[in-house]
Amino acid sequence: MIERVPDIGFSSHLPDNIARIHSFMGKSSDFIIREVTIANRHRAALFYLDGMVDMQTVQNSVISALLDRSPAGPITVQIIKESVLDAGEVSEVASIEASLEHVLSGGLLLLLDGFTSGIIISLPGWEDRAISESKTQSVVRGPQNSFTETLRTNTTLVRRRVKDLNVQVFTIKVGRLSKTDVAIMYIRNLADEELIQQLVEKLSNAHQERVLEGEYLEEILLGKKKVTIFPIFYNSDRPDTIAAGIMDGRIAIFIDGTPFVLLVPSLFVDFIQSAEDYYQSYIYSSFIRILRYIGMFICMLAPSIYIALTTYHQDMLPTQLLLSLAAQREGIPFPAFVEAMLMEVTFEILREAGIRMPRTVGQAVSIVGTIVIGQAAVEASIVSAAMVIIVAITGIASFVIPSYAMSIPIRTIRFVFMVLAATFGVYGLTIGLIILIVHLCNLSSFNMPYMSPIAPYNRDEQSDAILRFPFWYSGNRKTKRRQQP
Repeated sequence: MIERVPDIGFSSHLPDNIARIHSFMGKSSDFIIREVTIANRHRAALFYLDGMVDMQTVQNSVISALLDRSPAGPITVQIIKESVLDAGEVSEVASIEASLEHVLSGGLLLLLDGFTSGIIISLPGWEDRAISESKTQSVVRGPQNSFTETLRTNTTLVRRRVKDLNVQVFTIKVGRLSKTDVAIMYIRNLADEELIQQLVEKLSNAHQERVLEGEYLEEILLGKKKVTIFPIFYNSDRPDTIAAGIMDGRIAIFIDGTPFVLLVPSLFVDFIQSAEDYYQSYIYSSFIRILRYIGMFICMLAPSIYIALTTYHQDMLPTQLLLSLAAQREGIPFPAFVEAMLMEVTFEILREAGIRMPRTVGQAVSIVGTIVIGQAAVEASIVSAAMVIIVAITGIASFVIPSYAMSIPIRTIRFVFMVLAATFGVYGLTIGLIILIVHLCNLSSFNMPYMSPIAPYNRDEQSDAILRFPFWYSGNRKTKRRQQP
């Protein structure tokens, strides 16, 4: 059990403060304690973590300022804070716990002998990743920048797009050990104030050891309610997507250390939409959205439909197709279900290997491996050529889904439908689809129906549900809705 730093105040005796802080921080080699003498008569000490602060600023704007610009008269904490220091965000602190939290977050603590309060100077100096193109939600036309792992950089990228006085940012630390900065951004008078209060309360009362990514917060906020594999939080690393979300009245949750920002509440249709839908013609965007839904159903149902038809319902196939499939399956030792499972599992292994392997060889392995293994399996009469085609189309269709968080459950459910098709045929598929639809309609994202505006049907929201209507049409309807009491 890691001992918590007691919330005690500073002593007026500087050596006592140095001894206490040193005992709490231990013998860490990166924790620096530097003692200086101000105006040849006042002892002071600086506390900071090497690598967490900007050392050039520490030397030029803190140490040099203390030694060269300190007044000849009486020196107090207030005088040092207001008249001597000119670097970073300066604030006064009175407890050891609060001061060490700032030091661990990239701050510098300054203590003067004879005073029971200290000065915290915010001087973060760690290396940041440069803003680059989004690697998970790339677009052909539209902004090409994405979030980084730095919290303030991410909130700034959104503020550049939403220049409104009502944009509010509330920051809280979550995680007893990690003390991760989590920022909640929303537009006042548009976002649900009750939902904001609920999020802040849950995060403040969270008994979590660490928060390293958004999934930690998702499980904290949902708790035992998350009994689904479908994503309840929409996550994106695109500033324009998050900016559009908060302008629609939603709430963005930024987590320091990850480039992915959460957006709540989230709907099923959000995961089928792409940022590029709004940068292309509404006719083309609507057509592409229809293709995505078709691809989603192919990814989820294509292997199970093939299994059901070839195993139980051969009379539903055209005669020529049935004869062709029968000729291909001649000599195949396994039933269609085993064929499909072998190929689907192999494809998923190759997909995962392509992601985890070095990028220089990962793509080549995933593509060449699929072709070589598929051709070898057909020549060895382990699987039929038709099954290789079905699996290939299924795998390609899974990449049509813009959100990786949604493609995971769709790919997982595919195996469930394959089992139902092999056991009950088309009847099993029908029952499975009914259960899936009922499950989706029963879900909610922070009191908002997950399948809205399709179920329950909302006519006013259809302008940006499955199809994308022109901006002049959907914009007018949104304005009217916001003006309603």
